[in-house]
Amino acid sequence: MQSEVKEKPMCAVVAAVQLPNVSDGEFESSLAELRELAKTLGFEVAHSFIQKRAGFDTTGYLGAGKRDEIRRFVLNEPAMEDFEGFEQVQAALGGRPIEAILVDHEISPTQARNLEVEAGCPVMDRTMVILEIFHRNARSRAARAQVEIARLGYMAPRLREMAKLAGPQGRQRSGVGGRGAGESHTELDRRKIRDRIAELQLEITAMELERKTQRARRQGRQGLAAVALVGYTNAGKSTLMRALTGSEVLVANKLFATLDTTVRVLYPESVPRVLVSDTVGFIKNLPHGLVASFKSTLDEALDAALLLHVIDASDPGFERQLQVTDEVLAEIGADEVPRLRVFNKIDHVGDATAQAEREADLRALYPGCVVMSARRPDDVAALHQLIVARFQQDFIEAELFLAWSAQQLRGEVFANCEVLEERADEEGAFFRVRGGRDTVEALRAQIARA
Repeated sequence: MQSEVKEKPMCAVVAAVQLPNVSDGEFESSLAELRELAKTLGFEVAHSFIQKRAGFDTTGYLGAGKRDEIRRFVLNEPAMEDFEGFEQVQAALGGRPIEAILVDHEISPTQARNLEVEAGCPVMDRTMVILEIFHRNARSRAARAQVEIARLGYMAPRLREMAKLAGPQGRQRSGVGGRGAGESHTELDRRKIRDRIAELQLEITAMELERKTQRARRQGRQGLAAVALVGYTNAGKSTLMRALTGSEVLVANKLFATLDTTVRVLYPESVPRVLVSDTVGFIKNLPHGLVASFKSTLDEALDAALLLHVIDASDPGFERQLQVTDEVLAEIGADEVPRLRVFNKIDHVGDATAQAEREADLRALYPGCVVMSARRPDDVAALHQLIVARFQQDFIEAELFLAWSAQQLRGEVFANCEVLEERADEEGAFFRVRGGRDTVEALRAQIARA
């Protein structure tokens, strides 16, 4: 019997510059988020190199002294023993090398190249880290195409610096007699990237049309109400989705565990039948290229009649989460959709007293919000009831008559309306129903045709 050997994660260091206009709390929060992103990517952060500066160094992001510190740490030089906690760090590393330097900003290709050369270690800026996570987690054809466009757009301006790292042999592909005789690697690769992006955009346009047709057909056929879960990544959206719909949705304590939009029916089923969709999570400083390329994923939020804005109640920086989500929703034009704030993970706050205090504070700050835990069945049932009530608030009562010869429509009546009473005589059945005005009128027209 073979025993499983669990591989240790790769080691990385974090490098970050704190600018004068960034508060200590905001800076720490951004660093914590980068560490979570690193964990999602399979890295263990061995050390963080912090520098306060008026601006980024144009040569290599950090100052020369700090870059030298990183180089000595990466190379494990003897002078590194001067570092506080060096022995503990060495023990944690267990002889593993530093595989990457993760930078908490998007930096220029030149800055990345110079830092990489000086430190002798690959450099990934924040944007590249997020793109890599998206690339690994994309499952559907649409998500993969969208991520590829964003990655190609990120790589295009960096090709020149990559060619410099490759040396003279990497710059010229073919030809004799100078520029006109052949294309450089960079020029050819850039042309290939432009062509590939154009090809992918055509694919995405075709997929969007197909999705819109399917969505219109689905909503037209069943008169479904739509709810979209939106919010910061790792706020518990997938757990809440599973609780509301009784479905098996991936739940993982990682940022961006799910990228593809998942659509399920609210369970237990209600009248009207409600579709619930989970969307990709937002994050501070989400690369703009990804916001644009993921617009079709976020289209579920635009088409929803109600947004459930899920917020982690246990996160001290939840107000930043709120702000980020509001900004991204405004960017895609979904800020006009009715919204219900759902503060999730209240059970992570502390004991019962701490939870009660946090709940009282949240309700005072955000009147009409929901404070809950997606792991408590009673809380989920209360939210379910609230969602259904929202869609039933404009319901009317009406009477429908169904002749015995038209009983094939009986299922339609029960599927689209709440049947309050049913009685029958020799000519057919009478139903006292409660439903949306448009739904009731559509049923009447259908019965008349039958």
